[in-house]
Amino acid sequence: MKRILLPHLICPTCLPKEYPLRLTVHREMEDDIVAGILSCGKCNRRFPIREGIAHLLPNPDSGPSGGQWRYEEGGMTDRYLWSHYGDLLGDPDSGTAGAQWAASLADHISAAFEAGCSVGRITFEMAARSDLAVGCDLSGNFIKTARRLARDRHLEFTLPLEGNLLENFSLSLPESWRTDNVEFIVADALRIPFARDTFCQVASINVLDRVSYPLAHLFEMNRVARSRHASFLFADPFSWSAGPATEELWLGGTMTGPYPGRGAKNVRSLLEGQGNILVPPWRIERTETIAWRMRTHCNHYEVIKSDSLSAVR
Repeated sequence: MKRILLPHLICPTCLPKEYPLRLTVHREMEDDIVAGILSCGKCNRRFPIREGIAHLLPNPDSGPSGGQWRYEEGGMTDRYLWSHYGDLLGDPDSGTAGAQWAASLADHISAAFEAGCSVGRITFEMAARSDLAVGCDLSGNFIKTARRLARDRHLEFTLPLEGNLLENFSLSLPESWRTDNVEFIVADALRIPFARDTFCQVASINVLDRVSYPLAHLFEMNRVARSRHASFLFADPFSWSAGPATEELWLGGTMTGPYPGRGAKNVRSLLEGQGNILVPPWRIERTETIAWRMRTHCNHYEVIKSDSLSAVR
């Protein structure tokens, strides 16, 4: 973990109160803390730093829950690598979703944050446009992979070709992409371990319908974004299901309840200030639908469409 994060970190267990974390270093290489402990003086929780990765979950001793375990499988990491970086591999079947979302990012900003970053494509795109970019995800495998890619700028992975046959991929980051100013941590998108008003730019890509409390996720993104001169890149397919969140907590996809109708419309209304939940409100600058792909094998792909928007305030 880079030391530059330390002044902005808070205890995720104590939220909505914001208490800073104390650092105890066990091993450090240059500005990278390889092993250590982040501790809260209020609740006395201790959050480990292992292999350079800060684990900042509200319950640091908890493991994957619900359907989260599936993201820890190696094959799933390889599928997401292809989905995020297939265009960089020159694969015509991968689509251009990453580049399309990146085109909506603001340039020349100080600090950026992505929740649910998976294997890091948008976080890297943010790093190319900012002084510091941070991505978080619940999956330790995703974060380990993204951090290895930032360190080595290259990795290899495989996907099923047909049956038991495998196809090899060799991924290298573009020379123009910065990696010295990017960091990845294990954290919960519902309890983001950063102080309010930290980031000039925030992103939530295909996260909202995967969390247990969608409105809380929007609230957290709003909290860590600066109250002025900030931008928000949001996208979601709104594939509501009872697995991640109970129906009464969905922000769309129902006939009745507090948020009936379509999720994209409801999220836009919330960002624009409906109910004074997200304060100060955002101004929507752009909306579009972006299709992205997941590969099962060389002849089978899943295509998902996400409603996307860019907002500023």
